[in-house]
Amino acid sequence: MRYVKVVITNVAVAVLGFLVAAPLLWMVGAAFMPRGTAQTYPPPLWPTAPTLQNFRELFSRLHLGRYLLNSLAISLAITSFALLLNAMAGYAFAKLRFVGREQVFRTLLAALVMPLQVGMLPLFLMLKQLGLINTYWAVIIPSMATIYGIFMVRQYALAIPDSLLDAARLDGASEWRLFFTIVLPLLRPVLATLGIFTFLSAWNDFMWPLIVLTGSENYTLPVALAILSTEHVQDAELMMAGSLITILPVLCLFILLQRQLIGGIMVGGVKG
Repeated sequence: MRYVKVVITNVAVAVLGFLVAAPLLWMVGAAFMPRGTAQTYPPPLWPTAPTLQNFRELFSRLHLGRYLLNSLAISLAITSFALLLNAMAGYAFAKLRFVGREQVFRTLLAALVMPLQVGMLPLFLMLKQLGLINTYWAVIIPSMATIYGIFMVRQYALAIPDSLLDAARLDGASEWRLFFTIVLPLLRPVLATLGIFTFLSAWNDFMWPLIVLTGSENYTLPVALAILSTEHVQDAELMMAGSLITILPVLCLFILLQRQLIGGIMVGGVKG
């Protein structure tokens, strides 16, 4: 009876996995199909004559390479700033004593329940006053530190022994040296997880770059692909090729770092 349950469970998981993966597999196949092939009835599941013409047109005529570099530069900048600032803030809330620490932290947690859309208008007006609209900084600055990132690092940093930090202070280490030589290496697991989350979020972000980037030369990949899809609504194969280019970097990142991602989540959950 137990063997039957295991077989049924595995079959059910395999079927659900196939249903989830089927659209992605068809997208990969459609990206290599000649023009008009994907719109035939019934649509083919895999290209009979694979071609790279769709990718050539995206990079040569539609300049997708520039949008790819824009997304890469913005995502890397956001991830770098977020790791440093969230680590510093999370450590401060966990281990440093200062007036109003608990009150400020509770206020930050209360802000988590607010929808992101509520803050978009005042944030846009602030960036406009600073003259940053239609610049990369308009996308980077709002994501340089997040409440969730601070909370995540703080919960992990609480497990760092106070005796270790006090011993370093007694040996004459400054707070900056203490943070960069002792605390930062200890935060590596949670920072790896936070870095993956941050990069994926920045890479896939659509709404905010659409609002603050008004010039087409500064578009990120999701924004450019969405605009191209309205201009080439009949070119399903071209749009599937663009979608494949969009998801391929994050898919490779997840495959390469999935062990660090899962390990960071598990360790953070135990220590939090």
